[in-house]
Amino acid sequence: MQARRFLLATALLVVTAPVAVIAQPAARTPGLWHAILMRGSVVKAGQANLVLCVGKADGAQPGQILNVYRNKEHPHGPRGAPLFTRVEVGTVRIDSVIDNHFAKAIKVSGDVRANDIVELKRRSG
Repeated sequence: MQARRFLLATALLVVTAPVAVIAQPAARTPGLWHAILMRGSVVKAGQANLVLCVGKADGAQPGQILNVYRNKEHPHGPRGAPLFTRVEVGTVRIDSVIDNHFAKAIKVSGDVRANDIVELKRRSG
């Protein structure tokens, strides 16, 4: 009977531990979801106003120009894994930094949508 309780408790811990890691309060730390899956993404896209998942912690500053990319599935043959390519779809300018994790931006050019990826525009040379 004790062995059964031990196995049940262990199984419960194994199932709930990953949820506890992901479901961290946003006020303390960004958590796994933000740090790995959201950082650098367009969170909200309106006509011209955007919210980006880049903030003070990422070095975001008003006036910065960022390239916007979209992941597109590339056609492939009957064998092999799907291939993805990054296609540049526009640029945005950071208008204001909200906090450590988010910034408001304005669309400068292109077709910017939620879930697109933003990166600081690289200077050539």
